[in-house]
Amino acid sequence: MRVDARGLTFDVRAGGPPDGSPVLLLHGFPQHSGEWDEVATALHAAGLRTYALDQRGYSPGARPAAVADYRIPELVADAVAVLDALGLDAVHLVGHDWGAIVAWALAARHPERVRTLTAVSVPHPAAMAHALATDGQQKARSSYIALFRKPGKAEKVLLAWNATALRKLLAGVGDASRVDRYADPMREPGALTAALNWYRAMSRADLAGVGPVGVPTTYVWSDRDIAIGRPAAEACAANVTGDYRFVQLPGVSHWIPDAAPGPLAEAILARAGGTA
Repeated sequence: MRVDARGLTFDVRAGGPPDGSPVLLLHGFPQHSGEWDEVATALHAAGLRTYALDQRGYSPGARPAAVADYRIPELVADAVAVLDALGLDAVHLVGHDWGAIVAWALAARHPERVRTLTAVSVPHPAAMAHALATDGQQKARSSYIALFRKPGKAEKVLLAWNATALRKLLAGVGDASRVDRYADPMREPGALTAALNWYRAMSRADLAGVGPVGVPTTYVWSDRDIAIGRPAAEACAANVTGDYRFVQLPGVSHWIPDAAPGPLAEAILARAGGTA
């Protein structure tokens, strides 16, 4: 389905019982709402209604040109506007990777719209800031961001030779067909630039502006995540004032929705259960 909000048109994958408790699913880079397909199937079986949003830059109808249009406040405002357009007052909120950053910020700034939060892979921005300041290994893990913030060069590197580097980045999602599922849309004109603009618009001020989260929260982290180390993951708890659970998935890569949809769905349902 397509949803018009803030003068843009967003693609949304809706599914599950029409009267089920609503769940908003926010994807990460460089994927799209399809990363939630297997997770959503399990949520539907449990009676939940899901809305997986192709966010700004990923929906072809929501791809503004300016880098500043991809700041965190804009991304949060999109999610809120989509909820308004769908007539949803409050949802169980789930975000992976960059979608987790949007979810943390949404839960902190608009707690009345969030029944529960399940953040996947990426911890609260303050936890990341703490790890980057104190953990040399986290600095090394995050060094790729410097390339992503370079207009033109990043696109050239990632898309060269049939997007070899982009495909290598996505290797943990599964077989070649699953890699193609995410890599091919990024080869469309303007798509990768729009996705990279999330990194280029990122600022310390916007990240620091994400305050503590008071809604019931689960943070899901995998110990083979090449982007997020244990210090950042464990620092997350200090930034949640509501009920908090830390779920660790052993032997799983960064790409949790693809690599471990069953355990992730269990974590979401454990958090959402009893609060529907």
